[in-house]
Amino acid sequence: MFFIAVRSVATIVDPAARFDGMVIGPQRKYYFLGGKGGVGKTSCAASLAVKFADHGHPTIVISTDPAHSLSDSFAQDLAGGNLVPVDGLNSPLLALEINPDKAKEEFQSANQKNGGSAVKDFMNNMGLGMLADQLGDLKLGELLDTPSPGLDEAIAISKVMQFVESPQYSMFSRIVIDTAPTGHTLRFLSLPDFLDASIGKIMKFKKKLASATSAIKSVLGKAEERQDVPDKLQQLRERMTKVRDLFRDSNSTEFVIVTIPSVMAVNESSRLHASLRKECVPVHRLIVNQILPPSVSDCKFCTTKRKEQMRAIEMIRNDPELANLRIIEAPLVDLEIRGVPALKFMGDIVWT
Repeated sequence: MFFIAVRSVATIVDPAARFDGMVIGPQRKYYFLGGKGGVGKTSCAASLAVKFADHGHPTIVISTDPAHSLSDSFAQDLAGGNLVPVDGLNSPLLALEINPDKAKEEFQSANQKNGGSAVKDFMNNMGLGMLADQLGDLKLGELLDTPSPGLDEAIAISKVMQFVESPQYSMFSRIVIDTAPTGHTLRFLSLPDFLDASIGKIMKFKKKLASATSAIKSVLGKAEERQDVPDKLQQLRERMTKVRDLFRDSNSTEFVIVTIPSVMAVNESSRLHASLRKECVPVHRLIVNQILPPSVSDCKFCTTKRKEQMRAIEMIRNDPELANLRIIEAPLVDLEIRGVPALKFMGDIVWT
């Protein structure tokens, strides 16, 4: 098995897709990058963050993918749980990897201590204090024994919002989020649905908790103002819906799909865009990454691979979900995209 890499220049089909349109305006903008695993989402996200910072925008870049590679992209450890400064840029750039699985383990561990009070402390630290206040000490860790799909995404996105909504980070005008592969990405867009699915599980615990008078009072208040758990969850769901509305706000948010020129990747990208469109998430750009240039040698592999890629790109142009997106064609390059200089190089190729 061998690897062939080439250096080329990206072709932007639609001039409106140029970086100039993304960098205009001081107001905060969110850019989510997602797609099939292994297509180069992290490199694209990191290079976009570097590009923003080099153009005067204080920027935060966060990975919510459990299989992180943002640390590798920046060549520094970003897994410590705090935003880490990245040096060598014109404006501040902070980066972080959020590990939902580790956070979930900490959540479970906290539940076993101090009769549940540690759960509330942990949730406050995770930016989920509202959830703790709503449900009190309902032994929520029991939910994690058989967690519903979406819990890890809920924790990850809550952590993101904890950081970006903090007053100390109010100056940051660009937020770039390297999302998990397609299936995970779609789940975090359905947080209210996740909470709906959890109501039944909460109700099962209600009988077990009936004798916990003090805990019930902390959730339901005075007897004459008694309110059932589902009602409280509905209030919480409404608040989480407001978070989801952020992702649907075309004035502040854009989801960029990243793919490679292969039939499987293009088909998955088409399904992803259909799902995002159903969720009313604004999508304007599609990056087609790792494109081989025309072969200048007698390499049969190169020629065959190039033909396959061109067929995949033709699929994109004829696909009803993808054809109207602004297509950015990015080449396969002959260097490892690692460290700020390499990310600047990639940014100048992709985000032009």
